Amino acid sequence: MSETETLKTTADKLIDFERRNETVYEGGGADRVEKQKAGGRLTARERLDVLLDPGSFVELDRFVTHRCQNFGMGNKKIPGDGVITGYGRINGKLVYVYSQDFTVFGGSMSRTQANKICKLMDMALKNGAPVIGLNDSGGARIQEGVESLGGYADIFLRNVTSSGVVPQISAIMGP
Repeated sequence: MSETETLKTTADKLIDFERRNETVYEGGGADRVEKQKAGGRLTARERLDVLLDPGSFVELDRFVTHRCQNFGMGNKKIPGDGVITGYGRINGKLVYVYSQDFTVFGGSMSRTQANKICKLMDMALKNGAPVIGLNDSGGARIQEGVESLGGYADIFLRNVTSSGVVPQISAIMGP
């Protein structure tokens, strides 16, 4: 492969990455975002922008999607899978945060979403930093059945393990 071909391939990869990155910021799509705003609610990303110091947020697992193939879900994959996870600062202090995105499958908990939250909680515990959860969810993702419920169990285990070790704050923002 020539240097010109390599540069073209690299440029194509960067263009594809930028396209995928833009998709992440669309959440569940323009119609669902509009409905969220019509109800007087902020989007999941807007909530993080309000909460955290400007420019401090580092997102984790931005492109992951659910693994469910049942009930037509194999054709409905949205990057991030309904939860934004990462870390940032509040008044200069490190915090780990997650914000469920109601515009993506009603913010419902999938196994993948639970894995993202568990990873975040493990990082917070390891670094001795608070965890803040902005919950906006219709509950378990019914299409995944027991997998979704198992995800809740894993999160609750971490709540108990972290209790008294790192502060945990949850805010219920939706239904």
